Amino acid sequence: MKIDASKPLEYSTEENNNKIFGFWIFLGAEIALFATLFTVYFVMVNRFASGPSGPEIFEIGPVLIETFLLLSSSFTIGLAVHAMRHGYKKAMMVFMAITLLMGLGFLGIEIMEFFTYVHEGATLQTSGFLSSLFVLLGTHGAHVTFGFLWGTGIMIQLWRQGINPATANKSFIFSLYWHFLDVVWIFIFSFVYLKGMM
Repeated sequence: MKIDASKPLEYSTEENNNKIFGFWIFLGAEIALFATLFTVYFVMVNRFASGPSGPEIFEIGPVLIETFLLLSSSFTIGLAVHAMRHGYKKAMMVFMAITLLMGLGFLGIEIMEFFTYVHEGATLQTSGFLSSLFVLLGTHGAHVTFGFLWGTGIMIQLWRQGINPATANKSFIFSLYWHFLDVVWIFIFSFVYLKGMM
């Protein structure tokens, strides 16, 4: 395996370059998935049948905390990549751990939010609006859950193997994934919650 020392570690081999390129293609497919879910939501947003509408169930407090946690975690995963590029394993692992804990906090609030909706009679079967809302939020939440598990696995590898071309590549690809989830959340926050509260 030929390593190019002039490039960042995550790009230092041809295999690493190919993996990053392949992951960008994967993110293109993810964009198509979320674009479809947003389209369905926008078609169904005013179809609440006998169930509650957005302004009746959305609360700004939990959503702002979720947004703060996820956007802050985007900053900390950036710091983890920066530490990785300087070879600071401990700092990298600390920033990754903070990122994952904020992701876990986000998931906890989202799960409580779902329980609140169901307690108020807003379920998947209640209306087209609610079914599209639950599928959109649930798909994003499932991605965050997967990201938490994936990031935990990478941290175990970093702890055992240290920073090398393979772990750097995995960590960088994970950071792209995490940033993508944050961008999707910005759209959810803006066009689902904020618009839905008006």
